[in-house]
Amino acid sequence: MPTIIPGYVYSLFAALIVGSIIVYCCSLSALNIKNEATNQQLGNINEYVAAQTLALISHTNENNQNTTQFLDIPTTIDNQRFWINLENLQSGAVVESGFGTQVSFSESHVNIPAQILASGTFVSGSGRAVLLCHFVNDIVTIMLTTV
Repeated sequence: MPTIIPGYVYSLFAALIVGSIIVYCCSLSALNIKNEATNQQLGNINEYVAAQTLALISHTNENNQNTTQFLDIPTTIDNQRFWINLENLQSGAVVESGFGTQVSFSESHVNIPAQILASGTFVSGSGRAVLLCHFVNDIVTIMLTTV
């Protein structure tokens, strides 16, 4: 009879270990899906800002014309603050973004297919994002700022 009890204890211990591994793998998978969704939402915001920039450029066609576009951007993504940066690179103007309040290099970016001078940064939670467009001598200047 005493030899049967250790077998049960070992079986229970093994079941506990296997159950813990299964719970850990499921929670890791759920966390991965959540992170992927937040990154996708940040990418959607990049595309939205790029689309609004192109729409603003198409509406600004007279010399010395100023146009303003308020952006409908959430204050947080999954309770995380984020930043959006509009800048010119050698390849052209880009919209890039990332999580946090400090602007740094980010792999999340969208190219803007237009010849413009772009600048400005928006940090979520610090106000409302606004695109300002100025058209002078066939040069379009776009600035992302906070109101």
